[in-house]
Amino acid sequence: MPFWAPDIGIDLGTETTSLYVRSRGIVISEPTLVVLDRENRRQVLAVGDEARFLLGRSPERLVAVSPLDSGLVADFDMTELMLRYFIRKAVGVSYLSRPRIIVSVPCGLSDVNRKALTEAVRIAGARHVFLIEKPFASAIGTGLPVYDPVGNLVVDIGAGTTDIAVISLGGLVVSHSVQVAGQKMDAALTEYLRRECNILVGSSVAESIKKDLATAVPLEEPRSVLVRGINQLNTSAGTIHFTSEQAYEALRTPCTAILKAIRYVLERTPPELSADIMMSGIHLTGDGSRLFGLDRLISESLGIPVLMAREPGDCCILGIGYLTENIQLISAQEKEKK
Repeated sequence: MPFWAPDIGIDLGTETTSLYVRSRGIVISEPTLVVLDRENRRQVLAVGDEARFLLGRSPERLVAVSPLDSGLVADFDMTELMLRYFIRKAVGVSYLSRPRIIVSVPCGLSDVNRKALTEAVRIAGARHVFLIEKPFASAIGTGLPVYDPVGNLVVDIGAGTTDIAVISLGGLVVSHSVQVAGQKMDAALTEYLRRECNILVGSSVAESIKKDLATAVPLEEPRSVLVRGINQLNTSAGTIHFTSEQAYEALRTPCTAILKAIRYVLERTPPELSADIMMSGIHLTGDGSRLFGLDRLISESLGIPVLMAREPGDCCILGIGYLTENIQLISAQEKEKK
């Protein structure tokens, strides 16, 4: 029986949770979702991919729970149960010593939420827990020189939060987190369709519109898609042509909020690091940054070059994976803090 369990890195996202196991790479990338019995909440029926398959297909007594809300632990017990399942699925239980685990968190997470998440991970099976801010991990995953004395501005747009941070010498110099990201964009599209088009759609339809049609800037050649939903006026099935101009109007508010948050960080960045950012640009990571034209909107509004990561959705887990393979880097930082 092996003694030491391998170190694990976890990108704990509002919609997707990914696990990286040392020397093995990314082994799990599944929805942050738990299906349980409504009457007995400790009786978990499915987690991750299995839970997504049961979503909408299960009896009324079963309920789907998302343990995280806007990047924060909304349900402590479900978070612990979900993490326990993922950890056992990733490395098994045939070890005498439990693994060290690195977990990504939004920057600016309160001490109360940090303690709650740390405790949940420990109960789930960790020997020692390290919490790493998402933009720092994403910067490493993008290949930025985070340990050099130069300023790097990273904007990580996930599902629940947008995290902006200026990184230099292995730490966050200035950071800010807003609860405006992919889910708020989906909600904005759903609300616009309800208010302006009298059509009710689900979050999955809104997400498809966001990927296929939505834009952060006006298009020279407008496009449209066919949207099916429930007509509010007569509660029957309805179909409309939804245009890119309408999608642009729907997403103006969340895009403006993200732009405002970036300005907030830039205004508080030391002049020396601001000069580095003007040269190297702003780096976009996270699945939410895939919104068409968002990089152009930020660049034209701020006058700073904007670069999109090659695989924006994987930057955070790849950065955590690098730290998992070189866990001494985190151990050294922990000693410095103490």
